[in-house]
Amino acid sequence: MAYPANVRSPAGHVPLRYRVKSPNGRAIVVTSTVKDVMTTRVVAVREAAGYKDIITVMRKCCVSACPVLDSAGYVIGVVSEADLLPKEIGPEPFTGPGRSLQASGRHGERAKAVAVTAAELMSTPPITTGPDISVSEAAKQMYERGVKRLPVVDDGGRLIGIVSRVDVLSVFTRPGAQIRDDVVQQVIVGKLALNPDAFGVTVTSGIVTVTGQADSPAIASELIDAVRHVEGVVDVRDRVSHPA
Repeated sequence: MAYPANVRSPAGHVPLRYRVKSPNGRAIVVTSTVKDVMTTRVVAVREAAGYKDIITVMRKCCVSACPVLDSAGYVIGVVSEADLLPKEIGPEPFTGPGRSLQASGRHGERAKAVAVTAAELMSTPPITTGPDISVSEAAKQMYERGVKRLPVVDDGGRLIGIVSRVDVLSVFTRPGAQIRDDVVQQVIVGKLALNPDAFGVTVTSGIVTVTGQADSPAIASELIDAVRHVEGVVDVRDRVSHPA
């Protein structure tokens, strides 16, 4: 059955970036973390949940996977559509030498084809993340581990949210004005200590165009590279000139 781990705030996700004041009074841009983009209303199942119950929950809540919790509320695995699919295929294709599915390198598929509970169906150990991990680190973790979502757990290992690929990609929906402000204040003025009046910055659909005159090729290259790493930047158009 569904197990709401928490309740989403009425406002949904909190802002992706925010500013705080350092001791010297300068504004510091804080990069968004998993807790800024994760979903806090999580659909999870207990380890004893049956096959039919899991599918019912997934269909009702429009999710493709559920964290699996033990009796104490700790995340012990994740059951996804991929874990449930072998039941539809049946155990025979995964049995015996020379079978096409067995030869594909899949492991444990036959056991899942005859499994009936979340504990038997789930993929384990679970690949989880923490709320204070940066969004870019979570994206890297998903990419390297080949997963579509990460249960978010607190320091005690209890489920507090879930973050999906769509959630981490939400940084690219930042308004152009915010991106431009970060390029000017965080990169040009802050990191490189350059004169902001010497450069023009425009943002269209996340694509940043930088114009102006740099004192050297090295400074121009460092500027463009730093702009690429500003959160929400899709691409950079380099229109910065410099002495040969």
